Amino acid sequence: MGSTANTAGGKKMGGKALGYVILVLLVIASWAIFKIITPSNFGKPSNLLSYFEASLMVSAGAVGFFFVMVMGMFDFSIGANIMLSSIVGTVLASRFGLGYPGLILGCIATGAIIGTINGLFYVTLRIPSMIVTTGLALIYEAIASYIAGGQSATLPSDLRAFGSMPGNLILAVIAFVAAYLLLNYTKIGTYTYAIGSDEFVAKNMGINVKRYKVIAFIISGAFFGVEAILTISYGSSMVAETGMLSMSRNFYPTMGCFLGMAMKKYGIPIPAIIIGEFFLQIIYYGFVALGAPTAVNDVISGLALLIIVTLTTKVTKGEIVK
Repeated sequence: MGSTANTAGGKKMGGKALGYVILVLLVIASWAIFKIITPSNFGKPSNLLSYFEASLMVSAGAVGFFFVMVMGMFDFSIGANIMLSSIVGTVLASRFGLGYPGLILGCIATGAIIGTINGLFYVTLRIPSMIVTTGLALIYEAIASYIAGGQSATLPSDLRAFGSMPGNLILAVIAFVAAYLLLNYTKIGTYTYAIGSDEFVAKNMGINVKRYKVIAFIISGAFFGVEAILTISYGSSMVAETGMLSMSRNFYPTMGCFLGMAMKKYGIPIPAIIIGEFFLQIIYYGFVALGAPTAVNDVISGLALLIIVTLTTKVTKGEIVK
């Protein structure tokens, strides 16, 4: 009995080790390729730190979005959430003089409220989440534009501690630890995996599926509020975009979550998202160093993701691919 448990534990650890090896090799390979092609302006230690800091912002939101994605749902209002949360937090911090408490609480509370609205509309209307969140994104953009008054919201220089080391690292690590604990040591995490694995079985087990789907959106929204803090602190200002232009911010959190989903079988979805976002930033800045157009960067990044997910996800015969 004991030997069987030890064998299972050994296989689990071996699987995790393999997952980490794959992720590290991806980072090293992507760095090496661009370093060879453009050695003069890519991949220096100072550059790598910049890539890492950029990845921290996206990772802080993506680890929360995993709760939504693992249930088979999507959120197309990510960019609008980050934009509106950033503007609300900035207004509370500067215009109302609330400083850091206003910035932190304003961003996270706004993100959580948006997540609540997304979840409630989704479970009430019973239409695909991507349609619900796309329609709501237009509303969030309009609200952000109204609050900003047609101007960019600028965070004062004395309130940008989360825009550089060590402030951004501390806040991001807090987000990572919170996501890891929620996913692995709470009922929310257990039910999240159960619903994502088989919603029908989860219902028969007595799990209130609708409630936990809403909770997943709330968690996701709150983490995007954290990303909003890091984003506005790093960039110092936020422009209220309309006409679905905010959707450009959806790309990297979604990409990172796909990597997390691909690595879920190794038992390391949260670390996979964090390392995966760093990998994606290396690719992005590699193409910047090459002077390639953004469209080319997006195409290559998308193809790289498809290849990675294909190689790391094995579908058994007869299994339905969702």
